Amino acid sequence: MKRASPPTRLALDWVLSGNPSEFHLTPAQSLRAGVMRNEGPAPLGSDVHAGLEIGLTLTGCAERHYLDWVVPGAPGDVWLCAMWEPHGWRFVAPRTDWVVAVFLPEFLGEERLGDLPWLTLFATPPSQRPRVSTPELRRTVLTIGEELRHEITRQQPGWQTPVRLDLLRLLFHLSRGWEPPAPSGLGPPLGAGGLSRITPALTLLREHDPPELSLSEAAAACGLKRSRFSAIFRQTMGLSFGGFRLRARLALAARLLRATALTTEDVAARIGFADASHLHRAFVKEYGCTPRQYRQRA
Repeated sequence: MKRASPPTRLALDWVLSGNPSEFHLTPAQSLRAGVMRNEGPAPLGSDVHAGLEIGLTLTGCAERHYLDWVVPGAPGDVWLCAMWEPHGWRFVAPRTDWVVAVFLPEFLGEERLGDLPWLTLFATPPSQRPRVSTPELRRTVLTIGEELRHEITRQQPGWQTPVRLDLLRLLFHLSRGWEPPAPSGLGPPLGAGGLSRITPALTLLREHDPPELSLSEAAAACGLKRSRFSAIFRQTMGLSFGGFRLRARLALAARLLRATALTTEDVAARIGFADASHLHRAFVKEYGCTPRQYRQRA
């Protein structure tokens, strides 16, 4: 892996499901999945959305970009993106095919990978998430990838069920032999039920526009005291509730910068920042570029 340059946006052919950055996920439609195809090398593209993302390269070669890391994507390589986490891609080789699934946490539910909650794989920093490292695992991933492609492209009745099972299989194989980073001041690992206990707060945050929900309101929605809610949320999602809420607000700012002519000052006011300078500092920290640079590249 190497250091990344800030991503720019690229329109791609997203088979079946439209542009992934425009996904509107709901509890009733908690999965969007498709096959991305590109015929040749292309400049950087970027994306951010309210769902988790799992993707894998079937053919060709591509790079997956995070703020500080670039992960190469040969056939059989897998990438994971957290909710509202900015990320980018670059196609390197011709005839590159990806399978991508974007979904709400509720889609996979409280399943565990052995003793490990599956969300742990997303709750770690991008540079520490599991990667395909052996030929045997690569073959397994490609087999699952072809099964996903088959189900996603045909979309026969009930197709979401085999996709869910294939995604869990994929995460299980990635987690084998993977050592998650040691938690820092987060207390003992949670038992089962962490996700379901914070789901009401996640739902409310997705429904707020802009994503604004106080810690007290979020805890009350989950029937928990603030301190207990904060601990469960951080252990489940990998960052504090305040940090998660900020990431969601900045994702809305990025969408407004791409899709509207609002000034930076208007965007800051729209999403609840004190002023454009406050938005500028937060945006640079999360996206690696200023709001103006992001808009120019988009």
